[in-house]
Amino acid sequence: MTTGTYTPKPGAAPVGRMIAAQTALETRMLLRNGEQLLLTVVIPSLLLVLFSTVDIIDTGSGKAVDFLAPGVLALAVMSTAFTGQAIATGFERRYGVLKRLGASPLPRWALMTAKTLSVLVTEVLQVALLTAIALALGWSPHGNPAAVALLLVLGTAAFSGLGLLMAGTLKAEATLAAANLVFLLLLVGGGVIVPLEKFPAAARSVLELLPISALSDGLRDVLRHGAGLPWAELGVLGVWAVLGLGAAAKFFRWE
Repeated sequence: MTTGTYTPKPGAAPVGRMIAAQTALETRMLLRNGEQLLLTVVIPSLLLVLFSTVDIIDTGSGKAVDFLAPGVLALAVMSTAFTGQAIATGFERRYGVLKRLGASPLPRWALMTAKTLSVLVTEVLQVALLTAIALALGWSPHGNPAAVALLLVLGTAAFSGLGLLMAGTLKAEATLAAANLVFLLLLVGGGVIVPLEKFPAAARSVLELLPISALSDGLRDVLRHGAGLPWAELGVLGVWAVLGLGAAAKFFRWE
């Protein structure tokens, strides 16, 4: 028998195809998870509708939705890239999923790339939904879409690095508790719902250095005030992204 066209040719698929397949799998798993959907879709949407329609918090002059929409977009990025990814990856590590995937033909860096791409796909859906809700509530956004995209990408990198660092160093139960606690604390103190101007000057100077504050303030400067590139906020996010991703790459434990 001669070697023909249909002779099996075993071997790993191209890395690009493996990353695409893993990205699709990660995205499906995320969207099917009820807790993840609560964090990524339900809570941000409810917060946007509630505080835009009920006069609970003083958001300054202008329509409440003009202040709240950028902050809720920042919250959506944090909920997906940090909280949701940290919890999901932490339990994958506990159950040995990461160890098995690490032994597969898919390189470990490619697995992390697929997780990041899955986060970005989910965020596109989040931004589309929240934008539609905000527009229905009377939101009037301004500014350069490229500046918004740059802020969202840098914010995703910053939160993703911190989420992977937490998931790769703490036990799954500790990651679950810590990620949810950080989410709640940053929701209150990160300029998402409550303006940072409401805090004492000493506290505000610290809060402004947090990634959620930089992202929400940067988005607000562009979308509410029509500013150009918010260099200060981009710088804060860039520092957090470098530190978070660098620490995650160094300290992440696969088992």
